[in-house]
Amino acid sequence: FSFLQERLRYMLVLLLLLHGTDSFYVPGVAPINFHHNDPVEIKAVKLTSSRTQLPYEYYSLPFCQPTKITYKAENLGEVLRGDRIVNTPFQVSMNMEKKCEVLCNLPNKPVTLTVEQSKLIAERIREDYYVHLIADNLPVATRLEFYSNREEEEKKKEKDVQFEHGYRLGFMDGNKFYLHNHLSFILYYHREDVEENQEPTYRVVRFEVIPQSIKLEDLKADEKSMCTLPEATGSAPQEIDPSKENQLLFTYSVHWEESDIKWASRWDTYLTMSDVQIHWFSIINSVVVVFFLSGILSMIIIRTLRKDIANYNKEDDIEDTMEESGWKLVHGDVFRPPQYPMILSSLLGSGIQLFCMILIVIFVAMLGMLSPSSRGALMTTACFLFMFMGVFGGFFAGRLYRTLKGHRWKKGAFCTATLYPGVVFGICFILNCFIWGKHSSGAVPFPTMVALLCMWFGISLPLVYLGYYFGFRKQPYDNPVRTNQIPRQIPEQRWYMNKFVGILMAGILPFGAMFIELFFIFSAIWENQFYYLFGFLFLVFIILVVSCSQISIVMVYFQLCAEDYRWWWRTFLVSGGSAFYVLIYAIFYFVNKLDIVEFIPSLLYFGYTALMVLSFWLLTGTIGFYAAYMFVRKIYAAVKID
Repeated sequence: FSFLQERLRYMLVLLLLLHGTDSFYVPGVAPINFHHNDPVEIKAVKLTSSRTQLPYEYYSLPFCQPTKITYKAENLGEVLRGDRIVNTPFQVSMNMEKKCEVLCNLPNKPVTLTVEQSKLIAERIREDYYVHLIADNLPVATRLEFYSNREEEEKKKEKDVQFEHGYRLGFMDGNKFYLHNHLSFILYYHREDVEENQEPTYRVVRFEVIPQSIKLEDLKADEKSMCTLPEATGSAPQEIDPSKENQLLFTYSVHWEESDIKWASRWDTYLTMSDVQIHWFSIINSVVVVFFLSGILSMIIIRTLRKDIANYNKEDDIEDTMEESGWKLVHGDVFRPPQYPMILSSLLGSGIQLFCMILIVIFVAMLGMLSPSSRGALMTTACFLFMFMGVFGGFFAGRLYRTLKGHRWKKGAFCTATLYPGVVFGICFILNCFIWGKHSSGAVPFPTMVALLCMWFGISLPLVYLGYYFGFRKQPYDNPVRTNQIPRQIPEQRWYMNKFVGILMAGILPFGAMFIELFFIFSAIWENQFYYLFGFLFLVFIILVVSCSQISIVMVYFQLCAEDYRWWWRTFLVSGGSAFYVLIYAIFYFVNKLDIVEFIPSLLYFGYTALMVLSFWLLTGTIGFYAAYMFVRKIYAAVKID
């Protein structure tokens, strides 16, 4: 019991440390100081919808264009996310108000949308698209105010404020489509401390927008491109009729407000969109449950093993013991190499590669170095790390292949370098073809694809070969008992020793520990939320490693007690059992949380989910396999074998 208390105390210290890391923030870029009347550039990122999962670039719709369109040079992560950052014609100057200004075309010559363009806009409004803009690298947000379920008196005083990423392209009323053609930008600045005789400097700390739909006739515009907004009550919205040409004006206004928020904490508004309280309770709950269960499991296993080893090592009872059943009876077969050792070692090598990559990414992100302000940094880091971790994957795969009496190391290294990445690349390429067909910016451009292939064959493959070569040359793992020449017959197994039953049983505990976190990760991927709770994620990852290892040890112990020595593949499959539950959860999430109805978005969802499940199975299977292998070597080293 003191063992459990010790664990809980250690856990609470860890939680307190992680609470600190959650709010810690290392900015991705240096702050930009603006003087009064300096231009603040507004750029467009993309259009997104959680209903179609297909991002589009900003100028795929007939918005006002500047005289020269320039796209920002992007990193790998931004390209893979579908960001296409481009300049816009909005003229915004620091601390300079604008009541209402026409964006393009003179007031007497409104923008005319063709029937095709009108149809496209109407379709995007129906698909619930959001427009994403940035000012000084801060994404635009729409303020949502609502009353929470508080007491009646409090209701009058206080509203709850939440922010939505981007702004809605338009809205539907019945069967009519309305476009948000007027944007009221509200920018907040923080005045920096300067010396007396210097000009004051400002920093942008928040970027909000109030989108409005105002009919052409109600926007009273003069020759200087100034306009007057109608009274809120008397204006009609700007309808887009998809069956005919439509005339409208794109207008905007700018309002500046001073704010106490410092530049370093300007992202807090965007990151506190979900209730962190729930997160804490659920995490502590799962931590306590998992450590409690794992403590009990450890105690049971250690006690039983001690009894077993003591019995097996009694010299005088050796004859009686041999008559009994138990794990000692299979000592001559437990290290017999399995079928397909090359494939097993290749999959485990990829699992090690994934494990190292995920561990480093989560740890670095927890320290705040991959914050959402450095766009695409997380994905770029993950891609490069996976390539460079090939040397570790190759080393472990090579050493295991040698232990399993393999001889063709070159073929084994090639298999390790291409099996899992080949499947990932194949699925992504097929999905990419469908996205290309939809002309979405989410499609990976051909040059980027060639660059990824060059990284795979130019960085990852040579490193895997290098690691494999050294792993294969190294002394194989030392197995404590000799393998008999003739395989022992395996007795008939009980129903609960079936592989599928094992997968179901072994997956519950690791999945239970992490499924709350899974909800937040899914929301970040599929509903365009920011994910930043890497402190929590690191803790969950540790729990996952602990629970996978322990479940794997318990399962392999039961299997050996049932005199079934074919544990190599089975442990790898059973330890990845939580991946099956992740798949079930993904289907539940698709049905209950997402509004996806069309074929291609559904295909994308299940294609990417299949990749996630496969990667998760490799990761958890590898953790479980190595835990079980260490356990098996340990227990057979502890008994005397004649």
